[in-house]
Amino acid sequence: MSSENKEQFQIEYQAGKAAFERGEYKSAVKRLEAACALMNRNSRLGGEAQMWLVTAYEAAGETAEAIALCQQLSRHPDPETRKQGKRLLYILQAPKLKRPEEWMTKIPDLGAIAESESQYRRGSSAGASTSDRRPKLTPEPVDLSQVNTKDNQFIWVALIAIILTVGGLIWLGI
Repeated sequence: MSSENKEQFQIEYQAGKAAFERGEYKSAVKRLEAACALMNRNSRLGGEAQMWLVTAYEAAGETAEAIALCQQLSRHPDPETRKQGKRLLYILQAPKLKRPEEWMTKIPDLGAIAESESQYRRGSSAGASTSDRRPKLTPEPVDLSQVNTKDNQFIWVALIAIILTVGGLIWLGI
């Protein structure tokens, strides 16, 4: 394998993993497929890239492709890749359990909110910036003539109470 292919493999492989971690599963599949095409599939690193591809297939809803690739990986020359392939194949072929709707938590699509906010910003008038439209949050000024600044002897009372408590504990021998 040439150094150019190794470099291109690393670029595609890292981009595929990053896309997967961002939740861009279709993009991850494309990048990881490109990476697998550049690497010897029977090498340890080729097997690792294929394992990522299996998870990307599953996440993208391409379960049949994920199972087919796992079946190939369960016969991989690298023992660790073979073991992981068999484990993942077992998981992928496990029966899907039905879950009641009340067990599920609905997660709102925050992408739609971000898009509408960016459109709001783009649609703003030329003279007003984003910070101009937001209300200014400044604390109300405090009239210092209304603040009680007279010493109320609290520290002396607290200090005497502490001394009496410590003295009483020492006197009682506790």
